[in-house]
Amino acid sequence: MTTSDIDDSVGAELNRLRESIDNIDAAVVHMLAERFKCTQQVGHLKAAHHLPPADPARESRQITRLRQLAESAHLDPAFAEKLLNFVVAEVIRHHERIAEESAANGAGGAGV
Repeated sequence: MTTSDIDDSVGAELNRLRESIDNIDAAVVHMLAERFKCTQQVGHLKAAHHLPPADPARESRQITRLRQLAESAHLDPAFAEKLLNFVVAEVIRHHERIAEESAANGAGGAGV
């Protein structure tokens, strides 16, 4: 059975739900973009003050916090943790690149 074989009312409901999913996906992408704008600023601040790209204590607190938020939102906490770990790994990669660029420029944080 394909979506062209279903009842019109079911098709309409399916389309409505998919439009909602598309809107949510767009919001998630925009929120991630905003988050990365902030973490880029953190990366420049860390580079300017010769701080390490990763902060394991902060990451641990964030995992605990996100797991609690996930539970209260009825979302699998393990999924939330995996998502955060994926995002944090990308943030650390950005911070490492910013630190390398800062060291190469000898500016200690130019572009902050």
